[in-house]
Amino acid sequence: MKHLLTFLTISLFIPWPSSAQEIPAEATITPTWETQTAARRFNVGIPAPRGQITDRAGRPLAQTRIGYDLCLTFPTPLNLSDTEVVSFARERLAAVTSRIRRPLTINQDQLIKHYRDRGLLPLEISLDLQPAEVAELKENPPAGILLRPVYYRFYPNGSMAGHILGYVGRRGRTPSGPIRDNELLWADFEGREGIEKEFNQQLAGSPGQMSFTFDEAGNQSSERLTIPPQPGNNVIMTLDEELQRSAEAILQKSSQRGAIVVIDPRTGDILAMASWPSYNPNDFVPSIPVSTFKALQDDPNVPLLPRAYRSAYPPGSIYKMITAIAAVESGIVRIDTQLECPPSWSVGNLVFRNWKKTHAGSLNAAQALTQSCNTWFYQVGIKTRAAPIVEWSHRFGLGERSGIPLSAEALGRIPDDDYMRKVHNRPIMDGDLANMSIGQGDILVSPLQMAQAMGVLANDGIFYQTRLVSQVQSMTDEIVTAYNVRAKDSLPIGESTATAIETGMVDVVTGSLGTAARARVPNIKVAGKTGTAQWGPKSRERRAAWFVGYAPADAPRYAFAALYEGGATESGIGGGSHAAPMIGTLLREIFIREEDARAAAEKAAAEAVPEAVAPGEEFGD
Repeated sequence: MKHLLTFLTISLFIPWPSSAQEIPAEATITPTWETQTAARRFNVGIPAPRGQITDRAGRPLAQTRIGYDLCLTFPTPLNLSDTEVVSFARERLAAVTSRIRRPLTINQDQLIKHYRDRGLLPLEISLDLQPAEVAELKENPPAGILLRPVYYRFYPNGSMAGHILGYVGRRGRTPSGPIRDNELLWADFEGREGIEKEFNQQLAGSPGQMSFTFDEAGNQSSERLTIPPQPGNNVIMTLDEELQRSAEAILQKSSQRGAIVVIDPRTGDILAMASWPSYNPNDFVPSIPVSTFKALQDDPNVPLLPRAYRSAYPPGSIYKMITAIAAVESGIVRIDTQLECPPSWSVGNLVFRNWKKTHAGSLNAAQALTQSCNTWFYQVGIKTRAAPIVEWSHRFGLGERSGIPLSAEALGRIPDDDYMRKVHNRPIMDGDLANMSIGQGDILVSPLQMAQAMGVLANDGIFYQTRLVSQVQSMTDEIVTAYNVRAKDSLPIGESTATAIETGMVDVVTGSLGTAARARVPNIKVAGKTGTAQWGPKSRERRAAWFVGYAPADAPRYAFAALYEGGATESGIGGGSHAAPMIGTLLREIFIREEDARAAAEKAAAEAVPEAVAPGEEFGD
């Protein structure tokens, strides 16, 4: 925040045409606001710089920068005629236009109204000039032209984490009418989306105050900064900037639409939460052009949608771990129970099929997970019934909002009898259970929920509250608000159950019959599960390709969920072919970085060790 503190030492005084000379307080005239000419002394507010939003290591994700607005100032006393005001403005704008080589326009009626009502204050002509324009005008601006330094928001990483950070917009409309006491000298900004919106009060800071005094002729006689603006607090997020950047780059390269979420299962911290496509929040500063916003709205890939936490999809086979745990922990089957895996299974007069067209033999739970045998899970789901599956789903955080401080988080859906009666006018039936057991039917989950569930599974059933923000700090690094790591639940998953589930998930990645070979990482044991689900009308059916899990399997530090959202005309979409490779690439980058950091630390430690000294040499003996 050094640049902000530096700016606070810059003179914020408006360079009024008349010279500033302090006068004794007792000589001032009592303010009156009925008319412009009666005003002798008034105060204006100075907007405060917003606090930073940073990643977990303090690297800035959102900052405040200094921009320059082009303003027109008028000579005092304010005794020009309307014609003279228009002529004055046109001459000044013509001088500026010739130097910055772009047209500047002004509404004549608004110009005259401003002069008559509030001519003592600058009139904004153009906001946030380009650096080249500032350089052209700064050293020798034309008379009557002011380059006013203003606080603007800046996102140094462009579109990275744009959905999470959100954006800001100018608060309210440009003031009009007679000057009001303590009105802001320029429009302040407020959060409109994301963390900027949810933590607006903490980020906003407190405006300062400047006092101006004018003599009876309308000439300025003094100006004084009576209260300096107080910068807002800083919001420290749990995100890892490098991991977030990698996740977004992988999504951009590998998909048109998708999401990746990575959580530390030991704390519940969200390390990356990427959605693609994204948008650049800098486009909203100072205000987004109509054409740019329309392009975002009209884009069929919906870049304004944060798919990672605000969209929910059918999970498909990644839900099979939940079905297996519910069945085993409810005593319906044992871990070593062998069930057939035929190519199809009849439920009443309906035939439900496996993705394999041949009989896979008798399988236990771990083997059924590895081979993702649908028909094994149809049998188990129908035997288990809905209640245990629904209960365990909720305990894993599915069909529940995670509680992160972002609005409109997707609730997801785990259908129960009440839901089925409301929507389908019947209770859950065997056919519904068959679909439910493999993550189809009416089930919906978000990528964030699945990463969260994998974190619980990786952490032996300990469910840490998911965190996106760790704390709010003052400018002096004092903790204003802390969001501490806390366990919210402990799921009673038996040790043998957990071992079997993990064995099946590891074999999904490394086994010869697994479906996620493209998620392998050298020397790292990865536990994962692929899934492919369909949704939408048959004529335009779409597919969601998933890969979820955790790594390293023997000491998990990363729980993850990757979603590839297929288009209506895309074919051949699958979790193993589309989602697993994204996580494989991401994990390889993570562990290479870790190894590089470890090697650098060891090298630095070795270089810091002093050379050995012979006995007695230390004392000169």
